[in-house]
Amino acid sequence: MFDSKNVNLEVLRKRAYNLRWATVPSDVIPLTAADPDFPCASEIVDAIAEYCKSGYFSYSPAEGIYEFKESLHNFFLNKRSFNVAPDQILPVDSAAFGIHLVCKTILRPGDEAIIFDPVDFLFQFSIEDVGAIPVRYSIPPGKDLVDFNELESIISKKTKLICLCNPLNPTGKVFKTEELITLAHIAKKYNLIILSDEIWSDIVFSPHIYRSIASLSDEISQSVITVTGFSKSYGLAGLRIGAVATANTALFRKLLDFSLHHFTIHGANSIAQIAGIAALNKSQYWLNGFLSHLTTMRNLLSNRINSIKGLSTIAPEGCYVCFVNIKDTGMTSEAFQQKLLKEAKVAVVPGLSRWFGPGAEGYIRISFATSEEILKEALNRIENIL
Repeated sequence: MFDSKNVNLEVLRKRAYNLRWATVPSDVIPLTAADPDFPCASEIVDAIAEYCKSGYFSYSPAEGIYEFKESLHNFFLNKRSFNVAPDQILPVDSAAFGIHLVCKTILRPGDEAIIFDPVDFLFQFSIEDVGAIPVRYSIPPGKDLVDFNELESIISKKTKLICLCNPLNPTGKVFKTEELITLAHIAKKYNLIILSDEIWSDIVFSPHIYRSIASLSDEISQSVITVTGFSKSYGLAGLRIGAVATANTALFRKLLDFSLHHFTIHGANSIAQIAGIAALNKSQYWLNGFLSHLTTMRNLLSNRINSIKGLSTIAPEGCYVCFVNIKDTGMTSEAFQQKLLKEAKVAVVPGLSRWFGPGAEGYIRISFATSEEILKEALNRIENIL
C-alpha cells in the first residue's frame, strides 16, 4: 500500500502543487510540502463517488453536515479524550483557514499573540493579516522539556492568544503532559486563549504519546480552541477540509459569526465533508499502515542524515518532516537548499525566517511521506554531492 508501485508519478506531476511534483522539473525529487505521495484510502474514493451519483450538489448546512460533526465528536472523545458536542464543532475549508479564523475572532489591531520559533509560517501570517503582532518564544530542536514558565516574561497587557502547534512543525517535537499543564496554567492566569493546532496529532511515533491540551480538564478546555484537518493524516489537502472546535459555547458562537458561513462567503464543501466522514469512520486501517510506513522512513532518514558529514538531525517525535542541521557545512539555509536543487536535483524547504522564523536558520526541512525507493534515491543524491 505504501511502496513505490503505489506512487503514481504521472498523476502527481499533474496535480501535486505547493512546491511538489507539479512545480519542479521532471528530474527533481521534491521532499518539500508535507503532503503524501500515496493515494488516499479507497473507502474515501468510494464515498465521494457514491455521493456524486445523484448529481445534486446543493447547499449544505452553514454549520456543517451533522454526520461529519458527529464523526469529529467521536474522534475527539475516543482518540483525544476531549468531549466537545457536535454542535460546537465547525467544519471549515482547511485547517489553515481555521487558524486564520481563530486569529480574526480573538485578535484586534495592536493585540499580541505568542507563537513559537521555529514554527510554520501560517501563524505569523494570520496574526499579521488581522493587524496584530506575533511575539516569538524560542523552542529550538531538542529533547529537553520546555520551561514554559519563562514564557511569562513576554506576556503583556496586549497579549490575547497563545498559538500551540503540537506536534511542532518543523522540529517534530511532541509536547509532554507536564509541559502542556504549565502552558495551560499560564493561559488561565493571564486570561489568554490557546489556539491548539492539532493537524499533525495522528502522526506521532512510538514511544511518544499525544495529549490534546483541551483534554487536561474541563476548566482548561474553556480556554482552548482546537483546529484540525485531514491533509496530513489522510492525504486530502486538495479537498480543503478541516474543523474548529471548542467546549466554550460563547467562544464558539463568536467563531461561527466571524466565519461568515451564514452568509455563504465561506464554508466547508459537502464533498469534502463526505470524504471526512469516510476518513474518520472507515479509514483507520489506512492511517495505521501509513504511520507504520512513516516510522520506517523516519528511522531510515534520520540514520542516513546523521551518517553524512556536515549534516545532523534529531529523529522527529511526530510529523513526517525532518529538521536537518546544516550548520557544519558553513552554508546558509538558502544556499544549501539551492545547492541541493541545482546539483543533487532534490528540492527541500530552507530554514528561512519567512517560512519558520529566525530560529530556523542553519536548518532545512525534509518531508519523508514518500516511498522507500524515492527517499533512498534522494538521499543518495544528497550524499553524492556532499
